Amino acid sequence: YDPAYAYEIRHIVRDALDRWYGPDSGRDRNIMYYLTVYNEPMVQPAEPADVDVEGIIKGIHRIAGAPESDGPEVQLLASGVGVPWALEAQQLLKDDYGVVADVWSVTSWGELRREGLARDKARFNDPFGEHAPTWVESKLAGTQGPVVAVSDYMHAVPDLIRPWVPREYTTLGADGFGFSDTRAAARRYYNIDGPSIAVAVLQQLALKGEVPREWPLEAARRYRLDDVTAGASGKTGDSE
Repeated sequence: YDPAYAYEIRHIVRDALDRWYGPDSGRDRNIMYYLTVYNEPMVQPAEPADVDVEGIIKGIHRIAGAPESDGPEVQLLASGVGVPWALEAQQLLKDDYGVVADVWSVTSWGELRREGLARDKARFNDPFGEHAPTWVESKLAGTQGPVVAVSDYMHAVPDLIRPWVPREYTTLGADGFGFSDTRAAARRYYNIDGPSIAVAVLQQLALKGEVPREWPLEAARRYRLDDVTAGASGKTGDSE
């Protein structure tokens, strides 16, 4: 699991304890939970009254709906410390370009992939039967627009769920090594910060003809994506 918020961690830990020591629910108890936590300074929001506990456990839940607008709509998927940058991109897109975005916290790319592979196996064994959609498919089915995913990991991590994302899917990641600087500069260098996410969204919308083709180029200049010193995503608590 790669949660962003403390309330997500609470439900994940509780699920583990229930699975291991609670009444027999039929789930395999012989399993290990791997939980990623960070030293990133982040404001922790209160748990929403309508929190999607099932989504937290299964791997993805929506944390911020798209603001009301007549503009194009997109879906932003992020995990762990990438979630604040997706929320930053949501604000930039709305304020600067009138594009609205739903933001999803992906608590586990791995759980989503395991479920997807299990459903694919069931479909292979019974190709003409009726099969429920995967959790990713069911959650994104009622949404609109291209999907952009980000994490502080390499591209291969959000790519784990690509087969079950129902539309255009762009992943951002921190591939490579040898770049040592502040967190904000590193995120700008790897293009996984809020402005980089916003530009990736505008690129996909421009390819679909939903926004002018000049917008992504203009946004890259406006946000100074080629300047690592201009990065501001995670300036608090920088470390070399």
